Amino acid sequence: MRALDIAGTGMQAQSTNVEVISNNIANMTTTGFKRRRAEFQDLIYQNLRRVGSNSSDSGSVVPAGAQVGLGVKTAAIYRINEQGNLQQTSNSLDVAIRGNGYFQITLPNGETAYTRDGTFGLSPEGQIVTADGYVVQPGITVPSNATNVTINQAGQVQVTLDGQTAPSTVGQLQLAAFPNEAGLDAQGGNLFVQTAASGNPVTGTPSAPGFGTVLQGFVETSNVNVVSEITALITAQRAYEMNSKVITTSDQMLSTLTNLR
Repeated sequence: MRALDIAGTGMQAQSTNVEVISNNIANMTTTGFKRRRAEFQDLIYQNLRRVGSNSSDSGSVVPAGAQVGLGVKTAAIYRINEQGNLQQTSNSLDVAIRGNGYFQITLPNGETAYTRDGTFGLSPEGQIVTADGYVVQPGITVPSNATNVTINQAGQVQVTLDGQTAPSTVGQLQLAAFPNEAGLDAQGGNLFVQTAASGNPVTGTPSAPGFGTVLQGFVETSNVNVVSEITALITAQRAYEMNSKVITTSDQMLSTLTNLR
């Protein structure tokens, strides 16, 4: 009774699907979050009669054959990297990326991580840091006597010092882009790290060719569409129920067989 195993793989697949959807819904208000989508593939097939084989000594060929599928498996969980909406915060250190690119973050172990979350602040030393206190590369320090901080679309950080009227440039934000953004490894905390699948990062300044611009006083919201996720959740639930019905039916068929006298 192959149907028991086949339906079991279907229930496992839909369970994974629901987990992905639930993670999307849970992060519907997470800054810079990119929704995920589960992709599935059919398992190998068992040939009861191989297609293209000879059916007689005269050379006649079986036109269709007979194959029985053995179920489904999870192939990948893709990250959909479309632009999220931009939400105004009026915080001078909040920065949103409009277009391609990631901010580069220095982790405590010295490695570089990447994020779309531009919710920044200042460290006790005046450096621009993330909400977790990680330094935003290339390590820009805002003087303690600065009365105003301006970040233009090209990523230049300018400050107005106490007693001065002309702004001074104290640093330049850099962005990183990857040949395959889907290959980045999510670490939690809105951070990603480079992998062999993502390729090596290409760095550049905002508004340069191939890179987006930055907007001061904004953050990028999650790109999760609640209506689409609820629809997908209902579909996954129904698919799970149908696979469970297959198991129930198969069990009843086996019971009929075992009760033969």
